[in-house]
Order: sequence, then C-alpha cells, then structure tokens
Amino acid sequence: MPTDEQLAFELLGRTDYGRVATSMRALPFLAASRHIVVDGKILLRMHKGYGYHQACIGSVVAYGADNLSTAGAQDIQWTVQLVGVCEAVEPTRAELELFGPGPRLVDGGPFDPVYLRIEPQFSTVHTLQAGHDRQLQHMR
Repeated sequence: MPTDEQLAFELLGRTDYGRVATSMRALPFLAASRHIVVDGKILLRMHKGYGYHQACIGSVVAYGADNLSTAGAQDIQWTVQLVGVCEAVEPTRAELELFGPGPRLVDGGPFDPVYLRIEPQFSTVHTLQAGHDRQLQHMR
C-alpha cells in the first residue's frame, strides 16, 4: 500500500494545476499555479508579474490540488495537500518540457514565468466516494 506522499504524487500527476498558500504581509492568500512532480518534489510555474513568488520563496507553503470539479458522479473525488519549504529554481530542459507551453497572456499582459520547488515535509490525501444518497439525488 502506498504512503500518503506516494499517493499524493500519483494524484498530482493526474492534474496540471493547483493552489499554493502562504502569507503576504501577514495575510493568508492562495495563488493558482501549474505543477509537475519530479524526484519527490513539486515544481511550480507561476506568473512573475504578480510578485506572489516573492512571498513563497524561503517560506513554508502549502500546495493543494484536487479533482472535485472534474470527477464524474461515479468517480472517487480526492484532495491533496503538501506542506514544505519553497525555493526558487531554474528548471532543466526536461522539466520545461514536462510543464508544456505556458499561457500567452495573463490579465492582458505577456506571461513571464517564474519557477519554484517545494520539498514536502508532510502530505495529506483525502478521498470522497459517492454513495447511495448521491445516486438517488441524480435519479430524481
């Protein structure tokens, strides 16, 4: 049976985007991010123009992703959360290929990528499975 961390990495590989959470000027915030899983670490690609990466670098952050809005009625829904220290990185060519192309525009301006890495210290995985009640709800 896989550990929570192994299962978290497997599930993160099934989706491309998640949210990084940290604090900025003592206030919590979430920012959307593209992610890939490489060698037991999470690599993030964010838009540099927002400046959110500056609050993440050197801080303990949480990163979460899920399939809650995309899972079908019979699918198992899942959420993943990883917590660890975040650092700026320069991705390798192979890692850049895993990310794929970035968006052309962000809020009307050109996309300027910045790359971060989270080495998870702990992870949690939660699953939800539709039961009989949900099936009856769809039959009405």
